[in-house]
Amino acid sequence: MIGLLQRVSAAQVHVDGNLVGAIETGLLVLVGVQQGDDEARAQRLLERLLGYRVFPDQSGRMNRSLVDIGGGLLLVPQFTLAADTKKGTRASFTSAAAPEIGKHLFDLLLERARECHAPVASGRFGADMQVSLTNDGPVTFWLET
Repeated sequence: MIGLLQRVSAAQVHVDGNLVGAIETGLLVLVGVQQGDDEARAQRLLERLLGYRVFPDQSGRMNRSLVDIGGGLLLVPQFTLAADTKKGTRASFTSAAAPEIGKHLFDLLLERARECHAPVASGRFGADMQVSLTNDGPVTFWLET
């Protein structure tokens, strides 16, 4: 699984003009599911998202995690992260998981996140979403399990 995490001071997701998820300080994570991903990889991605040290300590060094600061987590499904862009001028999505598998693993990630952290918000799988954020830093990391 892929998690493109961005440290934000605020982020929100709209679907059909309606707000479906929003956080203040925390992480906006675009989530991609690839062929071969499973529940163990979803769990490992969650562990990394919650524990990854991207927030500044008193010295300004990135030594604090989402859990440490009690920040928000906004998970947004984005199958295009699994794109193969190695050749040509149009992406191929053959490495992306089938939609039903992608939805299952995204929903599992979201459910487990809500069980162990708050606040947690999300976008909507398969929807046309408008995502807005204020990237803090900017700080952006690509995590892959």
